[in-house]
Amino acid sequence: MLAGNPNSGYFRDRFQYIPNLEISMFKGSITALITPFTQDGAIDEKAFQSFVDWQLKQGTTGVVPVGTTGESPTLSHAEHHRVVELALEVAKGRGPVIAGTGSNSTAEAVSLTRHAQNAGADAALVVTPYYNKPTQKGLYAHYKAIHDATDIPIVIYNIPGRSIVDMHVDTMAQLAKLPRIVGVKDATSDLERPALTRLAAGADFCQLSGEDGTIVPFLAQGGHGCISVTSNIAPKLCADLHAAWAAGNISKVQELNYRLMPVHKAMFCESSPGPVKYAAELLGLCGSHMRLPMVEIAEESKRKVEAALKNAGILGQ
Repeated sequence: MLAGNPNSGYFRDRFQYIPNLEISMFKGSITALITPFTQDGAIDEKAFQSFVDWQLKQGTTGVVPVGTTGESPTLSHAEHHRVVELALEVAKGRGPVIAGTGSNSTAEAVSLTRHAQNAGADAALVVTPYYNKPTQKGLYAHYKAIHDATDIPIVIYNIPGRSIVDMHVDTMAQLAKLPRIVGVKDATSDLERPALTRLAAGADFCQLSGEDGTIVPFLAQGGHGCISVTSNIAPKLCADLHAAWAAGNISKVQELNYRLMPVHKAMFCESSPGPVKYAAELLGLCGSHMRLPMVEIAEESKRKVEAALKNAGILGQ
């Protein structure tokens, strides 16, 4: 199954384009990138590109610009396009770029996905339509319409906690039959899902966890990696965990999992990306500014974040 745009920077340098060539699935630690803003609310382009460069140098497998963690609901279409382009400029074949292109309007999702395709992204991450609560038939029709209108691999983003609707395994299996529906970011926290999805959609259907705290059992149940919030501020530790898993070094996996678990919890002590942006500021990576309706996290939450980073050795004592 094609898992990546063979005409994009990451894959173009590694493979000649041959129809039906099987390319490795997305895997490992993939960062759901924050979007740095200046104090006056503009996108901090310099900080963003520096941040993407740092991520890839730290061992992050790939990056996801303009997902929910990147505050995509508050970006204009022009800003959305620009952030994708900024990420692609830095990645330059160093790792796949999976652009967030979802919307609760199918037409808007098609437009954003076409831009990601034309810009050279390796895939599009498309969230299930939020608020309007489509049926399973409506979900299938939504993704098929995006698939048929574009020519880029698509990863389904199933996150019932934010979108309210949950894509069922059988619906996902039907979508997996389409040639460019290549995988799922699963943020259900249901640890039966990866095994059931593998049985229904096949081993080649790429499964990426959307929940940092469940990554180890998710991998054990058939997952391939994680689109991570924590890796924004602990990219090497997250990458090392996945490398240890791939090497079969379970004791190292356990060590890193226990070390990171309090950090995972702290990153969601308030609505994301508030805590992770504050953590990034503590580490000197970028400012913690957000756009309304997101606001600065509470002092108690700041203490939790700082303590978790120090205890994990991410922030100096």
